[in-house]
Amino acid sequence: MLELRHRGVGPGPGGAGAPPPPEGVAAGGDHEAESTSDKETDIDDRYGDLDSRADSEIPEIPPSSDRTPEILKKALSGLSSRWKNWWIRGILTLTMISLFFLIIYMGSFMLMLLVLGIQVKCFHEIITIGYRVYRSYDLPWFRTLSWYFLLCVNYFFYGETVADYFATFVQREEQLQFLIRYHRFISFALYLAGFCMFVLSLVKKHYRLQFYMFAWTHVTLLITVTQSHLVIQNLFEGMIWFLVPISSVICNDITAYLFGFFFGRTPLIKLSPKKTWEGFIGGFFSTVVFGFIAAYVLSKYQYFVCPVEYRSDVNSFVTECEPSELFQLQSYSLPPFLKAVLRRERVNLYPFQIHSIALSTFASLIGPFGGFFASGFKRAFKIKDFANTIPGHGGIMDRFDCQYLMATFVHVYITSFIRGPNPSKVLQQLLVLQPEQQLNIYKTLKMHLIEKGILQPTLKV
Repeated sequence: MLELRHRGVGPGPGGAGAPPPPEGVAAGGDHEAESTSDKETDIDDRYGDLDSRADSEIPEIPPSSDRTPEILKKALSGLSSRWKNWWIRGILTLTMISLFFLIIYMGSFMLMLLVLGIQVKCFHEIITIGYRVYRSYDLPWFRTLSWYFLLCVNYFFYGETVADYFATFVQREEQLQFLIRYHRFISFALYLAGFCMFVLSLVKKHYRLQFYMFAWTHVTLLITVTQSHLVIQNLFEGMIWFLVPISSVICNDITAYLFGFFFGRTPLIKLSPKKTWEGFIGGFFSTVVFGFIAAYVLSKYQYFVCPVEYRSDVNSFVTECEPSELFQLQSYSLPPFLKAVLRRERVNLYPFQIHSIALSTFASLIGPFGGFFASGFKRAFKIKDFANTIPGHGGIMDRFDCQYLMATFVHVYITSFIRGPNPSKVLQQLLVLQPEQQLNIYKTLKMHLIEKGILQPTLKV
């Protein structure tokens, strides 16, 4: 409304540039319009003041202490802060990658525990920010309820996983059968108890703030627990669906940082001033090449390509199977422009390598927006990092902000373009049925195979 006034549209009937009132309209209509416009302006100004006041009232969170090991500080004491940070980040990155390789060697169960540990730590970092920002209000039960809801949601998701992939094991344990049969009801009852506890904890002078923090907790659960559940679902499809996406994001983080560090000149986005177009583009091409090569190497081994299954007879996870066509070499005809460059008509590739291009492209072009989102979040609360867990890197959430977005994409990609009927999962579901139901399915399947000509009908003597 103020913009219209500056342009010469007067609020009254005689204002400069105002059109004459139409016939039959009394002057009072103009006064009514003027009154309405003033009210709208007052409302806009009032809400604008509230927004600015809310931003200004966010308390400053004290910066995290430096947790860099003393031996590193002494070794790098003669360098500038820029190069000191470069070396610290590099050394810690190599250390984390080495530990990651060790956990991969230890098997899929350890990878699941790693995902669970990262989920809990990320949840802790985000909830801690909320607690620090609003701790002066002394909200009752905020942290207790936050951790209780984390427990409830994890119970629900991991219970669903147990029901899907551990059916044969559950069938042997009578107590587990009860928990699985009524799993969703138990989960809902647990959540309902937390909901009632929250309502009973409401304090008159803090209603709005308590609902803010209730929403804060649930959004944090959506970001951390749901995504980590999808990561584990991807892992059960085959370790390669876990490793290639995660390593692509790691590769993009490293190469984008290196290209930006040495060649960066053009700022990419205001939310993250240190990000540059040079790093963004360099990271993209490096990640696509890395993903293509990693897919070729991993596709050779059953350990990485076979779905992760629980074998009750050996009481452990196994990765043994006949690799699907996705992980068998196929001959492809090259496009004309590549024929001239490579001087070859055809090339042998694993079909998964073609899928890896889509995964790497998402990791390098869309994945960074998870980081930009996290940067905006940190700016909103005037903090540099989510925590100081990893020297030179910040918190765990600082390193996995892009991974959560990637996990959702991979899960959607698998369900949309890759996944077909899973015989092992169907068999596990059949084993849970009653004997009469199993016998009916057997007869129906036998008749179907006879009609198809796969089985010969039995002769009655």
